[in-house]
Amino acid sequence: MLERWFKLKEHGTDARTEIVAGLTTFLSMAYILAVNPNILSEGGMNRGGVFVATALASALATFVMAFLANYPIALSAGLGLNAYFAYTVCLGELGGEPDAFKVALTAVFVEGIIFIILSLFKVREEIINGIPSNLKNGITVGIGLFIGFIGLRGANIVIPSGSTTVELGSFADPGMTLALIGFIIILVLVYYKVKGAVLIGILATWVLGMIAEAAGWYVVDPAAGVYSVFPSFSEGFMQLGGISETAFKLDFAWVGAHFIQFVAIVFAFLYVDLFDTIGTVVGVADKAGLLDKDGKLPRAGKVLMADAIGTTAGALLGTSTVTSFVESSAGVAEGGKTGLTALTTGIMFLVALVLSPIFLAIPGFATAPALIYVGMLMISSAKNIKFDGEIADVAGAYMAIIMMPLSYSIATGIMFAVLTWVIVKVFERKAKDVSPVMWVVAILFLLRIVTLVTNFQ
Repeated sequence: MLERWFKLKEHGTDARTEIVAGLTTFLSMAYILAVNPNILSEGGMNRGGVFVATALASALATFVMAFLANYPIALSAGLGLNAYFAYTVCLGELGGEPDAFKVALTAVFVEGIIFIILSLFKVREEIINGIPSNLKNGITVGIGLFIGFIGLRGANIVIPSGSTTVELGSFADPGMTLALIGFIIILVLVYYKVKGAVLIGILATWVLGMIAEAAGWYVVDPAAGVYSVFPSFSEGFMQLGGISETAFKLDFAWVGAHFIQFVAIVFAFLYVDLFDTIGTVVGVADKAGLLDKDGKLPRAGKVLMADAIGTTAGALLGTSTVTSFVESSAGVAEGGKTGLTALTTGIMFLVALVLSPIFLAIPGFATAPALIYVGMLMISSAKNIKFDGEIADVAGAYMAIIMMPLSYSIATGIMFAVLTWVIVKVFERKAKDVSPVMWVVAILFLLRIVTLVTNFQ
């Protein structure tokens, strides 16, 4: 049955590899189950309800990805998008509105419907397949640096600095030291071709964290954001009843009275989700060897439909925009190539509903080694960039590479890459080489810049 659904032999994989890959992806992104409720509760939402909504929406969207597109890509509530939802919309633009989160959920729902329509008409698919190959490789490398930077920050290996922006963390920090040990563990296991090296690395680092806490080296201090790495059952398991506080809480009455403001909110969600998803899908598919000989992604429309359905369902359940997760690369690094990887990840999101204390105890420094390792793999796409080619192609790829990690945004990296490429093409008197799709994308980015300048972000 699994062979018929996912065509494992055709993709050169097997069920064990795919399941391990799915578990690895889940552990790499399980933090969202803790982070998303914390962020959205700041915007006035019920924390328990958001937890349940996040788990259910993630599972649903990832199942759609598994069976509709047959790709090893998992989805959940997007970071950045949830912060925009809570802080910019609920507490900022709608700070004086009662139940502002209902308006924000309505905007996410409308965004999802628009994406379903765009996916049906293959608009998003055309954008993915219309990006020049040099830019695609640059996007993959940029995402590699970005995800590696996320791992470094998550383990405090790199920390904020007032004088140099970032600097090296302290080796006295057990999280930093244990994450570096975990990274070495993964590298050694990979060298000896041990199956499940990344997953083993995550679990081994977590166990080392437990030992460090028991020995008194890792000191728990919730006030400083340092939590126990041992599962805590003192508050019991998350109750499903919280979903009643978040599900189907849309507010179309407000939309009718504030239409222009609502359109601006929807556009911001659309922009970030569209290009975050495109960048993530291109990067993950590239490393999984899923792009065809022309650099295009087969069944791209189905991939994007899963994303659109996830966003729409997530809004109805009570969570911010659901999007493809770059942490899917961790599963790809373990050999995941088909929807069975995604199916496994989706099942784990459902399991998390009843085993939430266990999964929420996995610390950031335990998943950091996986992200750092995956970042290392993804930057290997740099060898496919033609640095001796046209300056527009080189500059476009370069802007994607440098802007993604430094702006902490996949969408922003793509924006700089595309605009640089199109503008230089025009000055080269080669505007005819710019496809209609790339012109449309460039115009969308210019409109986004206008909204940022006029503070309608």
